[in-house]
Amino acid sequence: MGALSLRLPEDIDTRLAHESKLAGRSRSEVARQAITEFLARRERERFMAEMIAAARALAADPEAQREAQELAEDSVALDNEALDLAEGRRPGEPWTDEPGEKWWR
Repeated sequence: MGALSLRLPEDIDTRLAHESKLAGRSRSEVARQAITEFLARRERERFMAEMIAAARALAADPEAQREAQELAEDSVALDNEALDLAEGRRPGEPWTDEPGEKWWR
């Protein structure tokens, strides 16, 4: 395991000591967890920024828009069939307004 030495401003050092006492863990453990969470958050933020950039590039591409529209139109029927099956109906069977137990309960 690597070692790290750093200087903390007095207020952060006090807060770290307080948190470690409340958590019943060492200051190193609390700092390690905070660094781990910070790095994970930064990685998620970078990933999301890349996804947004890719989505914007696709949204600006007319060919990608056409293909996405076709895929969405093809999926509508499949989504409806899956919903019918999940609610206990055969695909395409009409809805009933019968009182009784709802599927989501």
